[in-house]
This record gives sequence, C-alpha cells and structure tokens, in this order.
Amino acid sequence: MMQLLQESTSYIQSKSEGFVPEFGIILGTGLGALVNEVEVYHTLSYADIPNFPVSTVESHSGKLILGLLAGKRVVVMQGRFHYYEGYTMEQLVFPVRVMKLLGVKKLFVSNAAGGLNPRFNTSDLMVITDHINLLPGNPLIGKNIDELGPRFPDMSEVYDEDMIREAMVIAEDADFDLSEGVYASAPGPMLETKAEYRYLSIIGADAVGMSTVPEVIAARHMGMPVFAISVITDMCTPDRIKKVVLADILEAAAIAEPRLTMLIRELVKRS
Repeated sequence: MMQLLQESTSYIQSKSEGFVPEFGIILGTGLGALVNEVEVYHTLSYADIPNFPVSTVESHSGKLILGLLAGKRVVVMQGRFHYYEGYTMEQLVFPVRVMKLLGVKKLFVSNAAGGLNPRFNTSDLMVITDHINLLPGNPLIGKNIDELGPRFPDMSEVYDEDMIREAMVIAEDADFDLSEGVYASAPGPMLETKAEYRYLSIIGADAVGMSTVPEVIAARHMGMPVFAISVITDMCTPDRIKKVVLADILEAAAIAEPRLTMLIRELVKRS
C-alpha cells in the first residue's frame, strides 16, 4: 500500500512542479463551485493518476485541483468516491492518504445529506460534530500501516472543535444560520425507508448520507484535523418525506453552495 501511495504522490508532484498543499478539500454532490474561487495552478484527471479510483457518479467531475484559495495552498477533490460504487474501503480513502503524503495539514469535507432533525430545512448547512458509521467496515481493518498512524487511533474528538467554533463565528458575522449535528453514513445507493429514517433518528443522527466517514477515519488515523459539513438536500422526518430524484438534490445543494463556499474559503483563510 505504501508503494502505491508513493507512486501516486510522486506522479502528482511531478505534474504539479513540486506544489506542496497545506489544506485538502473534498467536495460532495452538487458542491463543486468552490473550484471557481481557486487560483488554479494544476488540474489532474483522476484517470491519469496512477492507482487512483475513478469517480462513476454523474455529478462528480473526477478532477484533482491544485492552487491557491484565499492565498493558501490547497488540493481540491472535485468529486469523491463512495462505497456503493463498488470500491473497497482502502480505495475510498486512498486520495486522503495521498493528500497527507503531499503535505496536507488539515482536511475539509463537504457532502449532501438527508435531514433527520425536524428543526432543519432543505438547503440548510450542518456542521458535523460527530458521526455514526453504518457502513460495513472501515478503512483501518486489516494490517495497520504504521507509517501512516497507530493501530488503535482515538476517535473521541473526530471533528476539530477549534474549526467548528470558528465556522460558527463566520456564519454569525455573515448573518446566516449554521446548525450542528451528528452525521450517519449508510451504504446506499438507495435512499432509506421510512422505518430506517425512524431508526436513524432514534440512535442519534441528525443527518444521513453515503460518504465522508471513511475519509474522516483515515484522516484522523494520520493525525489530520478535520472540518466537515453537510448540505441538507431533502427532509427525512415522518411528516416531510417525499420521493426524491437527483435533480432535486442538486437544486437544493445549489441554493446552499454560495454560503458553503464562503464558509470554507474563510476557514481556510483564517487557518
């Protein structure tokens, strides 16, 4: 695995003239416009990077962007990978591990999620304060890669409290609501049943999606502080459930995108 990671890292470094990013950013479904804020130095297709998975989801473009955001060096994943695409856990987190080897110190993650908390509305933003892993496994199962992190990493503070507090200040100064909550990651690709939504609420989830948790586990294993945020793209409470299609999710994400872009840009600027 370390050899594969080094091969990918070396390729990216050779194509980016030794560019060393400080921050890694993973953009979720319908949330790719942040790239418009980046002063792009290099763009690499996932398909060209040795050992990299290739995104198969229509709304994920599959490009690695290197450049400046708010004057800081960033590497941006424009499109991510999901368990439901048939990838292994190691494949899902491969890009995050490459980010670490490239020099990334902090990770920012966004996703689209269904809202389980009745206080939420469509297109709200929810800062993730904790998560529940309902995926069948995690990327640390198997032989530990000692070069990346310890065998038994602590997960009592997965999401960086300092960045969460800073995000709340940014939102207050910009005069928009920013919620906090627990994110549950489910396998997908189907959305949940009504009974499953009730179950998720009972066990303490405020939102549910199909990503994020594997990448976050890998990042914390490597000692990278993480800030993660969900855009609530549909409501999953008993009185507000309706049939959802991808177009609805993308539309809800587009409404929230300017706030999300500003928030991540300001967090990167202040980090």
